[in-house]
Amino acid sequence: MADTSATAPRPEAGPDRTGRTSSALPAPRAVLELLKPITWFAPMWAYLCGAVSAGQPLSVDWALLALAGMVLAGPLVCATSQAVNDWYDREVDAINEPGRPIPSGRIPGRWGFNIAVIWTVLSLAAGAALGVWVLVGTVVGLILAWAYSAPPFRLKRSGWTGPAAVALSYEGIAWFTGAAVVTGGLPGTPSIMLALLYSVGAWGIMTLNDFKAVEGDSQLGIRSLPVVLGIRPAALLACAVMVVPQVVVVGLLFAWGAPVSAAVIAALIAVQLTLMARLLEDPARWAPWYNATGTTLSVAGMMVAAAALANTGIG
Repeated sequence: MADTSATAPRPEAGPDRTGRTSSALPAPRAVLELLKPITWFAPMWAYLCGAVSAGQPLSVDWALLALAGMVLAGPLVCATSQAVNDWYDREVDAINEPGRPIPSGRIPGRWGFNIAVIWTVLSLAAGAALGVWVLVGTVVGLILAWAYSAPPFRLKRSGWTGPAAVALSYEGIAWFTGAAVVTGGLPGTPSIMLALLYSVGAWGIMTLNDFKAVEGDSQLGIRSLPVVLGIRPAALLACAVMVVPQVVVVGLLFAWGAPVSAAVIAALIAVQLTLMARLLEDPARWAPWYNATGTTLSVAGMMVAAAALANTGIG
């Protein structure tokens, strides 16, 4: 969240429009705001689900690997994506959110870009230290992070590719990485299948974020799904995409010999469907509410599914 109450910076500490690096250093608080800790939970949770799905016995080593990987998923890779996004959105933010760290001058000169590069290097180093498959997942996640915001790709300008990139990074790759860290190699096929299914569901969740900015996206040429399809069709599509992968997970868990876990997730889906009825009444109004309720139930189901893989020994 932007700190709009921050004291206006001195002129010499502001962004250098010539592109030269400012001699002023950003304050640690501004850097932390740029990295948006509030966004770290989703990939850290997905990483933990992946680690649990591997079914390895709990130990001190397991805990240390889980902690190291969660740092990689959240404070490193996810934080990198936030810095990249703010740097390439700095001109738009100067109009819409002038209190953000870069347009306000609290991150001066090219330090926004520099921080994104530094965090990219740190992420790669951490991924390499945790193993080959973790490094592979880290590289893919970082590529998506840069492609989402940076030209020429700017995946975020499309309601199809933007949410897909975020969903795959925050859910699928994070889950895959968690399983890879714990197993020390390529995760099992069931774990990868669940990672992909929850990535598809997360695509629908990411689409919910677009309903609050339909007017602004239309003016800026951002082709979010509510802009392209219309609000209600986009909401119906988002709901379907959130539910269908979870239904597939229920079927797979039954087939894999975990009927109790499948029943729990089925119950969570039933509650989500009830909540979706309100969401569809007015998606722009109720999307934040659904994110705090229905999305939480979906996320809880991820851990139920991960634990089921661990208990059946097929993760």
